[in-house]
Amino acid sequence: MHSTLFAHVPVESTGRYTLQNPQLLKTDVTQGSSAVLARQGAMVAFEGQVEFDSQYRNRSWRNVERMTGERLELMRCKGNGVVYLANFAQYLHVMEVGRGITVDSSAVLAFDGSLGVGIVAVDSAVEVASAGAYNLELSGSGQVVLMTSGEPLVLDVGPDKNVCVDSDAVIAWSTSLRTQLQAPTSTSSVWRRRGTTGEGWEMHFSGTGHVLVQPSELLPPQGMRNGGMLGQFGMRGNSLGSSNS
Repeated sequence: MHSTLFAHVPVESTGRYTLQNPQLLKTDVTQGSSAVLARQGAMVAFEGQVEFDSQYRNRSWRNVERMTGERLELMRCKGNGVVYLANFAQYLHVMEVGRGITVDSSAVLAFDGSLGVGIVAVDSAVEVASAGAYNLELSGSGQVVLMTSGEPLVLDVGPDKNVCVDSDAVIAWSTSLRTQLQAPTSTSSVWRRRGTTGEGWEMHFSGTGHVLVQPSELLPPQGMRNGGMLGQFGMRGNSLGSSNS
């Protein structure tokens, strides 16, 4: 049997996270001293003896859920083998956390279980109910795999270079940056495309660091499973890290 499909074989690698292609991640769970935490439902295939614990909750997760009422839909992957992860063919990006990264939880595919996890809210400069957005703050030594709808843009922020981005397009930013959510309109009746931000809202960044932006102002596709088009536009119960299958 002959086909060009047979050119798409697993990529040889020695690291924990390797891009099989721009939209598919190969994860070696035997690498590293901690388990891999991945989005529930993101596994598309695996090889070897791998256990998936969808009920995993450590103290950090329980604190997040208690403080915000949001549930982190993650699974712990451990064992001896390789797991392939993807989410609606979104573009994937492996990065070192370094000095800290704040990220929209809906843009996280997987990360090292050794990382510290916190929850932060973006302050709003306008008196609008529920304008603040909850985000994950990752810290420590380790890697995270982010998802974007399309190929992203990385913007530099410096002492003389502030940046404003659409709140529905921003994916992640350096934790060291100062942030503020603001609206370029004087009315408080802003149509909100999702539960925590809205059409027309902008995020203002200052300080020194980087901002990751995707070329899309729509939510990632995983928001459509439980709420259909209503879920896509924020008209359902908001969930940090909803599942895609």
